[in-house]
Amino acid sequence: MTKINTTWIEASVVENEVYMSIVELSHASRTPQELIMSWVSEGVLSPTGSSPEDWRFSGNSLSRAKTAAHLTHDLELNVPGVALALELLDEIAQLRARLKVK
Repeated sequence: MTKINTTWIEASVVENEVYMSIVELSHASRTPQELIMSWVSEGVLSPTGSSPEDWRFSGNSLSRAKTAAHLTHDLELNVPGVALALELLDEIAQLRARLKVK
């Protein structure tokens, strides 16, 4: 008898021109709205708009929120820890981009 292994891959393609509300971002990233608000307060996410009801998040925010959620869940980082980790990941990406240009 042949055993077949099936692997499921979940992916999201979201353009930066697409904007989501906090409710939509919460659903897409599987993250509570309260945690998203904490990330905004800490500078992890930068929505447009003046209040949570008016906030609009770009497609890039979805990727960032998913990474923040993984850091929170997998590494058990608190909100300031997530902010620091994302800042360091951004810096690494910038340095790698510079190395590719040269």
